[in-house]
Amino acid sequence: MSKYIRILSTGLLAAFIGVVLAVQMGSTAGTDQGGLVPYSKVKDYEVALNEARLEKEEALKELEAAEARLAIIENEMAQDDEVIEAMLAETEKYKLLTGAVDVHGPGIIMTIKDPIVTDEFMDDMSVITYHYEELLSLVNKLKEAGAEAISINEHRIIQTTEISLAGKNININGKATAPPYYVKAIGDPTTMTNALTIRSGIVETLKKNYNLIVEIEMVEDVAIPRYDGVITLRYAEPIGAEDKE
Repeated sequence: MSKYIRILSTGLLAAFIGVVLAVQMGSTAGTDQGGLVPYSKVKDYEVALNEARLEKEEALKELEAAEARLAIIENEMAQDDEVIEAMLAETEKYKLLTGAVDVHGPGIIMTIKDPIVTDEFMDDMSVITYHYEELLSLVNKLKEAGAEAISINEHRIIQTTEISLAGKNININGKATAPPYYVKAIGDPTTMTNALTIRSGIVETLKKNYNLIVEIEMVEDVAIPRYDGVITLRYAEPIGAEDKE
């Protein structure tokens, strides 16, 4: 019984630190914004930003330590119980599917850059930012081609990810991003590349319609970070046995 108590307490600790980490990351993202501010406040903002970054780093270290302890306990329990071993294996699968862990594998790295500045392209807003919906289309095309994990500028794309225009930036998972955009996807490199580069496909659209600079590199191993936010469900609840009666 003590083992179950240990894994429960450690799991709760990891969850708590994960929430703290997400909050700190959100604080850092919210502090590091552009715009004109009085010079007298610049130093205050710099201090606050540095403090937020340090707190985020400390929270990340605590989370990694808690996860390491949890993994040790899980391995000990799995050695004694085949049922628990199967449950833990199933849990790992769902972690992969929900973006809760860092992943790596074969895939592609796609780079999207704004056009070279000319008399035709001199708008103060970037072309790709103005046409941010093309990033949504790109994500859908990658999913259709079998991508198992996707990130844009190191932001993991999951079921609840929002890609939206916010002023002169594109927000991904609620955080401001700016070009160039580096899209990573894990899956079959050839299949994904072919899906994107077919005639009249997304790559041709980006190049011909918007004069964007697009490059795709097929790689044997690409790393994609975990989702670093907190998933909150306000309405959906699991259906229990009593609901089925």
